Amino acid sequence: MPRLLVALFALTVASALPAPAQAASGPCTGDPGSPRCQFWYGKASFFADGDTLDVRISGMGVRRVRLTGINAMEQTRYSKYPARRRGACHAVAATARLEQLIRQGRRRVRLAAQDPASAAGRRLRRQVSTRIDGRWVDVGRVLVEEGRALWLPHGVEHAWNRDYSRLSRAAAARRLRLFDPQGCGRGPAADVQPGLRLRWDARGNDGRNVNGEWAQISNPGPGALALGRWTFRDSSARRFAFPRGTVVPAGGSVRVHVGRGTSRDRRFYWGLPGPAFENASPGRRAMGDGGYLFDPRGNLRAASIYGG
Repeated sequence: MPRLLVALFALTVASALPAPAQAASGPCTGDPGSPRCQFWYGKASFFADGDTLDVRISGMGVRRVRLTGINAMEQTRYSKYPARRRGACHAVAATARLEQLIRQGRRRVRLAAQDPASAAGRRLRRQVSTRIDGRWVDVGRVLVEEGRALWLPHGVEHAWNRDYSRLSRAAAARRLRLFDPQGCGRGPAADVQPGLRLRWDARGNDGRNVNGEWAQISNPGPGALALGRWTFRDSSARRFAFPRGTVVPAGGSVRVHVGRGTSRDRRFYWGLPGPAFENASPGRRAMGDGGYLFDPRGNLRAASIYGG
């Protein structure tokens, strides 16, 4: 699957990084049967965005850390001064909430990983907790539960997948923050709630049948729905932008195939070289994914979350 290849690449990169200091070990979570993790302790020194921060780790120095299991909206200007931060709708708010939580813990954090070599590029991939009122609080879990970040499952660091998936679905059902269809201001056709259906498991071999994965957006409204400049994405940062002039008639739908092809009528092609969506796995890894439709203002207008 696509993220397994990413994970292998990340492990290759991680092998070139300095070796981590000796870490404590124990269950990753308090759930029965939890896999085991290694733990490191440090102090946050900079908040890059809603899922990335710098931590001075005991015995390792300052390292950039990517929170595992979540994906906040993208920030475009980074600063230690909150007023100078800029980014997509909900991005700055997610950063502010991450910083608020960790400041409550006096910037002290505990990092956890099932595999010490886990990395996202040159960033350490870790679950991050801070100690508030005498207990360790999982900050990524809080961000997902509050609807400030998408669930982004990981095949190696899977201890948190099932919990984060459940919380993300609940946030979507309650239309919290990121899932509020008018959270970034009233967008086009604001009274229409588009439908979104995913075919995340192509028939046969996913790698050979990339276009067997698709997303179908439907218009339940009484009038035509203009989709020009709307975007569709998965839980990572990959996006498909609908071209200007795209219109879904009342009661009709359009379909976006993941692979390559020539767009015509109401059938579009994302152009990806391989599958976009993880197959759901009900076992310990609890993998899954999601599809998300955003309007030009940055409002999340439709979501389909599966697996976990």
